[in-house]
Amino acid sequence: MTGQALALVLAAAVAHAAWNALAKRAHDPLVFLWSSVSLASVGLSPLGAWAFAREGWAPGGATFVAATVAIHAVYFFALARAYAAGDLSLVYPVARGLGVALVPMVAFLFLDERPSAGGALGIALVVAGIAVVQMGGFERAPRARGRRPTGHPAHSSESGEGATRSAGLGWAILTGLTIAAYSVVDKAGVARIHPLTYISLMGIGMSAVLAPAILRRRAALAREWRTNSMAIAVASTMNLTSYLLVLFAFRLSKAGYVVAAREISIVLSVVIGSVLMREGYALARLAGATVVLGGVACVALAR
Repeated sequence: MTGQALALVLAAAVAHAAWNALAKRAHDPLVFLWSSVSLASVGLSPLGAWAFAREGWAPGGATFVAATVAIHAVYFFALARAYAAGDLSLVYPVARGLGVALVPMVAFLFLDERPSAGGALGIALVVAGIAVVQMGGFERAPRARGRRPTGHPAHSSESGEGATRSAGLGWAILTGLTIAAYSVVDKAGVARIHPLTYISLMGIGMSAVLAPAILRRRAALAREWRTNSMAIAVASTMNLTSYLLVLFAFRLSKAGYVVAAREISIVLSVVIGSVLMREGYALARLAGATVVLGGVACVALAR
């Protein structure tokens, strides 16, 4: 992996972990994500128009834009539901890790990209590290032990937590599937369209697709802007921008390497979630994050 591509991916990873942490703390993660992406789209549109006027796009580009808009709409919806049900330090690794595992296989089938031995080892270590992270259990932060409220039998609380855990895991898995899908689509898309134009159209299109769902939640939208307007503004400077860096990296390196190296953000999310947000299971999750870091190092050295 070239030094330029690695630098782009590492910068993207830091920004990505940061805006995901902000989304996790939101009152309504979907409203927060939609608001920040919509705001970012407005800011990037002039640059996208400039890039289009300068380069245009190759035949077939519109197909990839339409595909990524649809996939990203599902991605943001699933990510929001996952954060509503589970910890940042588990939702994030599960979703991102599944993408790492799937992208090289899909890229091999559709883009004819073949990872080297070092690259394959790095990808395997990333996946193994994520498996260790999951050993902490997929659930909310541990609750204080004590007597249950009167009238609430033990099995009702346990079954409720189990349902939350299953729902969170299911949404995280769906998020991971969309990550694998849009990574391969976007690798091919930016070969035909300048990344600035591509991401501008993606952001505008995704915001439009999700707008009907957001407009049905006007009260939540008003509350999110009233209480989290600064966080929305900060996130808007990082969400599409972080992925824009990844799109440029796609032009310089194999999709599987870019996606795997980007998962240094898993280490950051585990630290933010387990330590700073006190979600628990810090030892197991940090151990897994260390393995992920080793895998990223292998990918960084691969050619």
